[in-house]
Amino acid sequence: MLTQSIKSALRLSAVSREALALGLTTGMTLADARARIPGLMAVEHEPAEDAALLGRMAEACERWTPLVALASPDGLLLDVTGCTHLFGGEAALRERVVAAFRRGGVSTRGALAGTPEAARALARFGEARVVAPGREEEAVRPLPVAALRLPEADRAALSLAGLKRIADLADLPSQPLAARFGEGLPRALRRLLGREDARITPLRPPPACCVEERFTEPVTQQHVIESTLRHLIEQAASILDKAGHGGRAFESSFFRADGEMRRIAVETGRPSRDAAAILRLFHERLDTLADPLDPGYGFDLIRLAVPVAEPLAPVQVCLDGEILGDAEVSDLVDRLVARFGPARVLRFTPVDTHDPVRAARVLPASAPSPPPVAWPLAEPGDPPLRPLQLFEPAQPIETLAEVPDGPPIHFRWRHVLHRVVWAEGPERISAEWWRWREAPTRDYFRVEDEEGRRFWLFRAGLYGSETDVPRWYLHGLFA
Repeated sequence: MLTQSIKSALRLSAVSREALALGLTTGMTLADARARIPGLMAVEHEPAEDAALLGRMAEACERWTPLVALASPDGLLLDVTGCTHLFGGEAALRERVVAAFRRGGVSTRGALAGTPEAARALARFGEARVVAPGREEEAVRPLPVAALRLPEADRAALSLAGLKRIADLADLPSQPLAARFGEGLPRALRRLLGREDARITPLRPPPACCVEERFTEPVTQQHVIESTLRHLIEQAASILDKAGHGGRAFESSFFRADGEMRRIAVETGRPSRDAAAILRLFHERLDTLADPLDPGYGFDLIRLAVPVAEPLAPVQVCLDGEILGDAEVSDLVDRLVARFGPARVLRFTPVDTHDPVRAARVLPASAPSPPPVAWPLAEPGDPPLRPLQLFEPAQPIETLAEVPDGPPIHFRWRHVLHRVVWAEGPERISAEWWRWREAPTRDYFRVEDEEGRRFWLFRAGLYGSETDVPRWYLHGLFA
């Protein structure tokens, strides 16, 4: 038995079939249960562990269909439209799913119907295993109203009114039901009867492209696994080529005969359908796995999916056969990402703002590119407008200026005095008022000391109007 603390009392949250036969039910206090059965064994319920198990079961179900959704707290919904013929029909597929979980030590009930709600209700409350198309209403009418998954108060009210089965509600007009119980009851009833269909929301969105290879006998040989992966990548590249797209992410799933599944993913910095380059990325990724890919008793299914795809124009080739562009650099970045991970290979991108603090941001090298923004460039022959790297936060300095609004004639930074021989400015920059309303205006100066070192300084606050004692800061160093 599983117990859970509810309103300062331990209550049964799950009971076995044997306990049900002895009269125990969920919601009963543990004290009452032990009064009936003194030797009752009970352990604390761990919902997080149940959720983790359900997630692993959902991953295992991807061998039959990529469209798997959670029906929490204890169910799964599989959209097998167009998949059943691969497994010998609907009845054979259902038996295969139930048998696979039974071998893993999990007792399950399953049903196939035209709508998710009908299938879920029949699996929990019904006897029908496979419902013929259009026969959902006939199959669910004998079910109890609990199949609608209504709040306890609504179920009790329906029971007091003598409405205990779906058939008692099926022929009633929906307006009185909606007026008494809200629109949720008529909607749930329509979906359960198959009069309204609601698609499931899968855990993983359908990929842009998906290819797979099934084996009659599980394979364990490394060369067979590699050749299969190469063949699937070539297939996916051909499909992407016909669609005029390239993949930004590629994901291989290896399903073992014992029900375990391993997923390996790689990303590219730009759309690609180069099968050889993608295969190299998978090799790089596999070589760096802390937990190597173990076939165990063998893989009976290998699948390759392309979760993210973007338009990709045909590649221009030079007369000497070389490909134009920065393909070599992109290939190197992709290999570094595959080996070290996306969080360790970063790139700078410009931001459309006048504030130098936010003028650039760091993104993973394989992340999709934001809307194009040009980097600010100086005129040819002029010195850089800003340093490549800024201090965060800006470094406070001590200064002496000839006039309050002018540049300093010398400043002290980190106990070292710098005499200014050249200064340019000011460049007046206000903070983004919609972010920082109280931030002071900054006057920036590019200055050079006696030893030729150049600095980017700013004065925080306008003298007289914003402050009487403006503060000075060093924001960056020019190379």
